[in-house]
Amino acid sequence: MNHKKLTFLLLCVGILGGCGAARPNKYYQLTIPGDSAAAAPSPTSGVTLVLGPFVATHLYKEDQIIYSTGGVEIGTYEYQRWAEPPAEMIGDIELRVLRSSGHYKSVYTQRSDNHGDYLLRGRLYDFKEISGGSIVARFTAEWELKDLKTGTPVWSHYYTHDEPVASKDVPAVVAALDRNVQRGVSELQTGLDQFFASLPPAK
Repeated sequence: MNHKKLTFLLLCVGILGGCGAARPNKYYQLTIPGDSAAAAPSPTSGVTLVLGPFVATHLYKEDQIIYSTGGVEIGTYEYQRWAEPPAEMIGDIELRVLRSSGHYKSVYTQRSDNHGDYLLRGRLYDFKEISGGSIVARFTAEWELKDLKTGTPVWSHYYTHDEPVASKDVPAVVAALDRNVQRGVSELQTGLDQFFASLPPAK
C-alpha cells in the first residue's frame, strides 16, 4: 500500500472514530411541588375545579430549551433539553399547587372522567431565554376560567415577567425559568382565591 492510500485510510478511520464520541444530552426539569392533598385542610369552597391542558405552539410541546436574541429569530440548544415538554411541566405544577392549597373540594385534570363546576384553561406564549444587553428568562401565559354550568367565561388572568439570569449558562437560565413559573402559578392561585371569595355563598 502506497503512502497516499495509507494516509487516506487513516483519515477515514479518524473521522469514523470521532463520530462515535457523541456529546451526551443534559436534561433539566422544573420544581414540581409535592402533592399534599391528603394532608390539606378542609376546603374553603365547595368548588370542583377541572384543569384543561395548556395550549402552546409545537415548540413548547417538545423538549428543546429555547433562546432568542430579542428579535424574531429563535433557536434551540442541541444538547440541553427539558425532561418533559414545558407545557406539560407547567400543567403539573398548576395541578399540584391548586390541589394542595386546600381551597377546593377537588381539582382534576380534564383527561379524567370526573365532572366539575369550573374549567381552567391556560395558554403558554413564552418560555425562553432572551439575550441582549442582559439575559432574562421570559414566561408569558394566560388563563381563562369558565363556568361549566353556563359555558360562560367568568375570569381571566394574564401573566408576563422577565426573570434576571444570574450567569451566562443553561443551568442559570433553567433556574430563572423555574422561579418565574413558580411566581406565575402563585399569582394565578391568588387571583382564583380572590375570584371565588367574591362569589355569593351557595344556597
